[in-house]
Amino acid sequence: MANDQAIFQRIASELELPVKDVAAAAALLDDGNTVPFVARYRKEVTGNMDDQKLRELERSLDRIRQLEQRREDIMRLICEQDKLDSKLEQAIFSAASMAELEDLYRPFRPKRRTRAMIAREAGLLPLAQAIKSPKVARQEVMRLAAELAGSEAFPDVEATLVGAGDILAEALADSAAVRERLRRALLREARLVSRQKQEGDSVYRLYYEFAEPWPRIKGYQVLAINRGEKEGWLKVEMNSTQIDPQAILEHFFTVQAEKQDIVAQICLDAWKRLLKPSLETELRAELTARAHEEAMQIFSANLRATLLAPPLRDKVVLAMDPGYRNGCKLAVSGKQGEVLDTDHIYPLPPQARERDSSATLLRLIKRYGVEVIAVGNGTATRETEQFAQKVLAEADLTLPMLIVNEAGASVYSASPLAAAEFPDLDVSVRSAISLARRLQDPLAELVKIEPEALGVGQYQHDMNQKELTARLDTVVEDCVNEVGCDLNTASQALLRHIAGINDTVAKNIVAYRQEHGGFNKRDELKKVPRLGPKAFEQCAGFLRIHNGDEPLDNTSVHPESYAAARKLLKRFGLG
Repeated sequence: MANDQAIFQRIASELELPVKDVAAAAALLDDGNTVPFVARYRKEVTGNMDDQKLRELERSLDRIRQLEQRREDIMRLICEQDKLDSKLEQAIFSAASMAELEDLYRPFRPKRRTRAMIAREAGLLPLAQAIKSPKVARQEVMRLAAELAGSEAFPDVEATLVGAGDILAEALADSAAVRERLRRALLREARLVSRQKQEGDSVYRLYYEFAEPWPRIKGYQVLAINRGEKEGWLKVEMNSTQIDPQAILEHFFTVQAEKQDIVAQICLDAWKRLLKPSLETELRAELTARAHEEAMQIFSANLRATLLAPPLRDKVVLAMDPGYRNGCKLAVSGKQGEVLDTDHIYPLPPQARERDSSATLLRLIKRYGVEVIAVGNGTATRETEQFAQKVLAEADLTLPMLIVNEAGASVYSASPLAAAEFPDLDVSVRSAISLARRLQDPLAELVKIEPEALGVGQYQHDMNQKELTARLDTVVEDCVNEVGCDLNTASQALLRHIAGINDTVAKNIVAYRQEHGGFNKRDELKKVPRLGPKAFEQCAGFLRIHNGDEPLDNTSVHPESYAAARKLLKRFGLG
């Protein structure tokens, strides 16, 4: 099996990195260090890898180790059958992908009762061997077929020949060499074809008559076609008319011309009944996996951009959560994100209480010195925006007005976290507060919401949800640690994304803060229950303390480097 050095060399080649840097980064990750910690505080060891490159390395390491584990399992399973010879062992050792490994294991995998098994049990293996042998003439094959005929399952020569053909067809379908040859041809020449399956118009109309070569099909097309097929609008298949699979299969036989018709029938059966369905399933799964990876990269980039949107600090914000029948919810958030006031107005039909609504809006603006208005981008956004602009114009006021993405606001407002934060406020008002805070500090507010609820891209519900959640969680973790947070003001929801801190430790930090009136030094973190030396090492540099006992605690300098930092400051007369 591949040793660690071989794995590191493979990853280094894939990611175009020095082997020594890959080995060093892998060692740090294996030792329980987090990606944010390694990216910021171990740059000299990893060759300045950033968090995104380390995430790539982490995924590659996991994928290749899974491949190696599967290689070991396959070796063991074939050994248990006492069928592992040196040639097969070398082939398994050399396999570079999961598909190659599974092809090699295919003949040894336990199967349900097949037509080939029934034929073997009936004693038709010698006939199959005779058909394949270049030394056995057609006449001898027919004589042997007649001799073996007569059972209930194989009453005549024709049935006996079909049974022997089933043995050869299954051998072809289980051959790693055959599957690899066909796979390469299909990946090069096949087309993904979709057609309309049921009458009527739908969002999948672009794919009612669609055909695209396998190498050129786009990820978003794959995801759309898969969904259309799942919903019953599309019939999808792999079109292989550009290749001659029967000719490819016949290449694996060396027989006399007089037996060519028998071999041709066997190859046609092997392709249609066994190989085409199997390879189509496999290749479509690979295509879907590639599309999912592309989509997750887009989701990750979108989420990162959303979380790292510039904050609008030190501004009093009035948020308007629009609506028709249920009215428009108002919330005023102070410069530190504190809730100053909330209200409910009905400026639009069916109530259309425009005068009362105008008075309420102006009262809140003037009373709290509102500096910015945030309008949620939901139902009635434009109408609400126009109403607010009219009110401001009539009052001769000029305030910036921004449209805020309200994706996930309803999820947050009904969550236990929101209920704990605002136990006395209505669910609808909590949404308005969230809108204001999203403008003031997007990262701190949006980490309270599961990233999948933030609407980061199309087809996210078609992804493997466990994998999607894990991928997006790493994006949140990287963003939170890139920015860092104030140890004395950060919420539990924000703290739990800091490197080395889980939800329990985050809760304990908040409890310690409440009991002791806050932290004066980073070293006090060591007194927090469940926060051990390793967790302290990982998290300390990302947590800031303003106006604490140690000035360096308000920087990104890690406590392990304080002595070096003081020495440097002293050298320049700043200590």
